[in-house]
Order: sequence, then structure tokens, then C-alpha cells
Amino acid sequence: MASRRPPTRAEIRRQRMQAAIDFPIDWLEERSGLIGGIRYFLFRKVPSDTNWMQTLGSATLTAFLVQAITGVILAMFYRPTPGEAYSSIQNITDNVTLGWLVRGMHKWGASVFIILMFLHMGRVFLFGAYKYPRELNWIIGVLLLLMGMMEGFTGYLLPWDQTAYWASVVGINLNGTAPFLGPWLAQFLRSGQEISGDTLTRFYSLHMLLIPGAIFALIGLHLYLVIRLGVSSPPWSKEAAGRERDPEPNDLRVGLTRPVARGGGGSE
Repeated sequence: MASRRPPTRAEIRRQRMQAAIDFPIDWLEERSGLIGGIRYFLFRKVPSDTNWMQTLGSATLTAFLVQAITGVILAMFYRPTPGEAYSSIQNITDNVTLGWLVRGMHKWGASVFIILMFLHMGRVFLFGAYKYPRELNWIIGVLLLLMGMMEGFTGYLLPWDQTAYWASVVGINLNGTAPFLGPWLAQFLRSGQEISGDTLTRFYSLHMLLIPGAIFALIGLHLYLVIRLGVSSPPWSKEAAGRERDPEPNDLRVGLTRPVARGGGGSE
């Protein structure tokens, strides 16, 4: 019987490095189950005849994350007061390192985000993905669209220039024409009887805190329902979505590759 050669130094170093990388991942997985959940989310089964049109949801999520990251960076330098708002925007554009790039990504990314949401919802409607059992996910998607449009509306006033001011006047007056709640809504958005510094502060708080928080919560629920119900099949598909995964071999490493149940042992 042939004897097995001893491992080389390079192989030993590689094994030790792999063990060092696997240890914190396995430690986290055994105590939280997060790695198994992420792995299931990334490697779950989808219909084999899906196409690029069904990546519009992921593209929309990516656009929102870009907006969130660039918005946080801009908030570090922006001053939400009538006397300093416009000058802080100029400072970001002209003096802050790569500020012009971050502001441009945030400004034009807002339009990209809204366009992708409309395209995604159009794809869902044309593919019939709003039907049973995904009606709740469709309602959440409509709420996300409304929140996204409100995010764009509240952010338009923040530069506090002539264009932003008068566009906000028009937008608030249009909201004020709504039946019953229109006058109250207009007064709420203006934070008074006319647009002033209080309006800027209110729009900034809505744009930075309330609406993004609602969007994050709705996206989390939206993704949960996508995982729970599976990806909807295209109209021409003969294959059902969301089927159970095939059982995995039992000789896989416990932890990252094959997560154990919570409270289970670290080895077989």
C-alpha cells in the first residue's frame, strides 16, 4: 500500500491560513446562523430561464445603497440653514476632496433610482408577478415607489437656490390641492404658512431620517418575502420557482459550507 507523502511547508501554511479565515466565520455561524442565511439567500434556486429583466430589482437596490452612502457623506458637510445651505453645497463641490463626484453621484443617482423602480415595477406587472401569493410584496413595492418619490421631492429643496425654492413651491401647492387632507399636508410640508428656514429643516429631517428609515424597513420586508415565496417565473417558464434545494453531501465541512443548527456541535 502506497504511503502518503507528508505535506509541504507551502501546504501547511495554506492550511493554517484557511483555518484562521474559517474560524471566525464558523464561530459567527454557530452562534447566529447568519452565514447559513446569507448562503441560502445567495444560492437559492431560481427558474433556469430567467433573464436580465429580472435583475432590475437588484439594480434598484444597488442604486438605493449608492444614494444612502453618498447621502451620508454629503450630510457631513451640509448645513441645513437658509444662510449656509447654498454656500455649503458650493464648498462640497469646489473644496471637498472628490466632493463634486459624490454630489454628482447623489444628484443623478436619484433619477437613476426612480427610473429603475418604475422599470422594476413594470417588469413585475408585465410578468404577472403581483398575483397570488405575492400581492403583499406588490403593495410593499408601491409603498417603496411612493417613498422614493418623496425622497426625491424633499431632497430637491436642500440646495436652497432659486430653482429648488420655486420647484418646491409648485410641488407643495400641488399637494395642497388634494381633497380633505390637501391644505393640512401643504401646511405640514411648509412648516407654516410659507416656505422658510423651518421648511428647509423639516425637509432635511424627512430626507435624512424618516423616509430613509421607512425605505430600509420596507426593503427588508420586501426581500424577506422574495426569499420566502421564491422568484416568480417568467410567463413562458415551464419550471416552478422556489422549489426545495437538493440535499447536500454529508461530507462537507460543518460551518460555512454546511451550517449546523443553532446549539449544535462544531463537529460530527
